[in-house]
Amino acid sequence: MSSRSRDPKSRGEAGAKKPWGGRFSDTLDPTVERFSASIHFDRVLARHDLRGSRAQAHMLGRTGLIAADEAETLLRGLDLIEKEIAEGSFPFDPALEDIHMNIESRLHHHVGSVAGKLHTGRSRNDQVATDLALFLREVCLAIERGLLGLRRVLVERAREHVDTILPGYTHLQRAQPVRLAHQWLAHVESLGRDASRFRDAHARIRRCPLGAGALAGSTLPLDRQESAAELGFEGPTRNSMDTVASRDAALEFLSHAAITMVHLSRLAEELVLWSTTEFGFIELADAYSTGSSLMPQKKNPDVPEIVRGKTGRAIGNLVTLLTVLKGLPLTYNRDLQEDKEPLFDSVTTLRDSLEVMSGAIATLSVRTDRMAEAASDPMLLATDLAEILVRAGVPFREAHEVVGRIVGHCTRKGIDLRSLGRADMQSFHEAFEAGADELLDLERSLESRSLAGGTARVRVEAALAEAETELDAEERALEAREAADPASSRGMEAS
Repeated sequence: MSSRSRDPKSRGEAGAKKPWGGRFSDTLDPTVERFSASIHFDRVLARHDLRGSRAQAHMLGRTGLIAADEAETLLRGLDLIEKEIAEGSFPFDPALEDIHMNIESRLHHHVGSVAGKLHTGRSRNDQVATDLALFLREVCLAIERGLLGLRRVLVERAREHVDTILPGYTHLQRAQPVRLAHQWLAHVESLGRDASRFRDAHARIRRCPLGAGALAGSTLPLDRQESAAELGFEGPTRNSMDTVASRDAALEFLSHAAITMVHLSRLAEELVLWSTTEFGFIELADAYSTGSSLMPQKKNPDVPEIVRGKTGRAIGNLVTLLTVLKGLPLTYNRDLQEDKEPLFDSVTTLRDSLEVMSGAIATLSVRTDRMAEAASDPMLLATDLAEILVRAGVPFREAHEVVGRIVGHCTRKGIDLRSLGRADMQSFHEAFEAGADELLDLERSLESRSLAGGTARVRVEAALAEAETELDAEERALEAREAADPASSRGMEAS
């Protein structure tokens, strides 16, 4: 493309005036304007940007860097902008590039030239980092709350199904009988680890970037400690260069989000399998299913399928930011603009997935008859036969070999394992003292697994009680942390 064809004036386009200084004499090429604009996605940070700007105005007023009445004027203008955004009347302008310049320009519209004083001692670099820190603190708490809700649903449904027995699977082959409560509590465990990761991530976002400047701080007597305290941080960040260069918190969130989505995807996969005619273990509520555009008999498990599919987005978002960061020198580089779209997308994806999975599990119907039928297969108790021999002093490897021959015999003959009498069993090993029908009992098998973490009723009941106690304690702690940061208690509704 020729230089003339790139000139906006040659195409009759005005281009955008660069709003951040007098260094440039020409307008921005409209193609570059479109390419570099981020207002269509970073407007999510509007509330956080206003919060940081209020802290900046307070600090500038208290330190005397601006007059008290100027600080009040700035605060009134920021209030007007917040009202416009809430009402949907704020004039977002792509020519102003991002949410920060949009708010600054609108502030100038409302209060005049004093708006230019708000940016005293502040760079967009530390401004963006501050907005992002505030956003991440909020969403970490909100994801914790979503995980708490889903775990409560799983525990409640597990409480209903302590006596519901189904096969547990390895390699998608029937393996051993388990209680449905035990299986759903397995998901409570993995999602609990997810919650702890977001809790840890929130705790690490404890220092405030505001006042770090472009990369080297400021010669002005800013009060970074005051700004940090107003925004709910324990103090300012300790290195100005790291402050504007780091995206660790966003990366950590994306990593935790990807792991959580993988856990949700595994739970979703079970719902998809169990709702098939072949399994028939559950039926999803109509509100969480769809039909076919052609086949009127179909009831499709679209909700868990979409959760399973969206997991790829969360994994991809993590890889995107890792790739953006891997080659960046200190400090700020415009590449870092690419941190926000994957972050915002993962927040929305995870939030929605937690919500729909909670609803799907809360409303599904369990086909206890189909589960019981599948769990009645005596082959699921083959390991019990091996352990009977072990208790008689037979080495486990020998016992395993013996029971393997018994299973092979029944399979080749097409006979039920329970049809083997005492003499039949002793033909395989003399240590068997009874026939298979007497040796094998489903309830006894479950109850004998009474070690910690096992499927015996006493263990499952204890695990349910422990989970309920832990969830209550987590909720109280989460409420206290939300109360300590009122902006965070709003959750992700604004996201």
